[in-house]
Amino acid sequence: MGNVRNWKELTWEQKREERFKRWLSPDIKFKNREAEKLYKERTTRFIRAIKLEEPDRVPVLLPSGFFPAYYAGYILRDVMYDYEKLKKAYLKFIDEFEMDSFTGPGLVLPGKVLEMTDHRLHKWPGHGLPDNASLYQYVEKEYMKADEYDAFMENPTDFWWRFFLPRIVGAFEPFRKLAGFSGMMGIPTMFYAALGNPDVEAAFKTMIEAGKETIKWQKVIGEVTLASLAAGIPNLRGGGMGGAPFDMIADMLRGTQGVVMDMYRQPDKLHEAMEKLAPMAIRSSVAAADATGCPVCFMPLHKGDESFMSPNQFETFYWPTFRKVLMGMIEEGLVPYPFAEGRYGARLEVIRDLPQASMLWSFEDIDMARAKKVLGGSACIAGNVPASVLYTGTPEDVKEHCRRLIENCAPDGGYILTGAAGMNEGNPENLRAMMAAAKEYGVYKK
Repeated sequence: MGNVRNWKELTWEQKREERFKRWLSPDIKFKNREAEKLYKERTTRFIRAIKLEEPDRVPVLLPSGFFPAYYAGYILRDVMYDYEKLKKAYLKFIDEFEMDSFTGPGLVLPGKVLEMTDHRLHKWPGHGLPDNASLYQYVEKEYMKADEYDAFMENPTDFWWRFFLPRIVGAFEPFRKLAGFSGMMGIPTMFYAALGNPDVEAAFKTMIEAGKETIKWQKVIGEVTLASLAAGIPNLRGGGMGGAPFDMIADMLRGTQGVVMDMYRQPDKLHEAMEKLAPMAIRSSVAAADATGCPVCFMPLHKGDESFMSPNQFETFYWPTFRKVLMGMIEEGLVPYPFAEGRYGARLEVIRDLPQASMLWSFEDIDMARAKKVLGGSACIAGNVPASVLYTGTPEDVKEHCRRLIENCAPDGGYILTGAAGMNEGNPENLRAMMAAAKEYGVYKK
């Protein structure tokens, strides 16, 4: 952080304390003194849990997902295309629900932008999915070919512009005609000439229009985020989004089939690419935390799940560079917040190999009592009220499930109550039941 003179001389714990101080005192105008008091109480609650201390009670992260849209009487498609409805829905949710943390609508993608650019990475409501769909569907393909590792590693920017973008965004297919972004000397006439191509010109015009539309969307996202902070609700996932290098390649570039083939046919190239991505991932996370003031970086994990990899494959391909990213973030005072999607029970002993009280692990499908036993005293854990209970259960069912989780995971601190996945539709009383359970069963006795 640029405002701390001796930043490089500090330990990771000291850097984190500086970031916690900033998180506790954001540069915003609170609605009133009560809101400011609540903000500090809630943020302190999370900080103490992360540090494996006992706060006043178990903190709660409501797994609200796209639920605010449905609570306001809309569907996901409505708020993707109408930013006023988006704003109205999320402000209503902020106003009518008690919560320790609020995850804003940043993942409500701007439908107009996706449509005008012919976005191909996802299907969304009304575009490949039914109008009333409550989720997106990722379209997995080999967006980087098996023989393109060298091109990617030698110049990621050039690869992004001339190879990746034309494959995932239809409107940007003409960027294939751009001259390479490397080896330019003197006046880059070849690059200028490519810009004069009518197709390339049209692609840039579309990009500019998409940028203007995205700014409109960002303005609403910012207004909602600021409103939640002003109301005294911190954002636990406000420090940007990161990930594991293996996932970056498997999810976005090679696809599951492609990366599995690479593990056997060209493992050295795969390892080299992951090593290339690790410092880039660290820098990106640090930049996001510096910009937002929140030191917690959310990291959805995919291919490290037990159904994708054997323990040996996890320790060979997934964990080494992911651990390098985590350590780089920790050393800069950040709090990595991986969400281990799928099953991670067989990974617990491996992922414990990190500095004490430096991590926040959220689990989807795992025995939380065992997770507490293995990671307790090492890392803060969060989870994992099943989506099935949140969607179909009664408030009493939800409250009872929360009670058992608190009983198993809360002793000695280091636990955050949340869901196994987001709840997009369902009974609003089920979310309120989670807060009620934490207040009734999660209070730490002094």
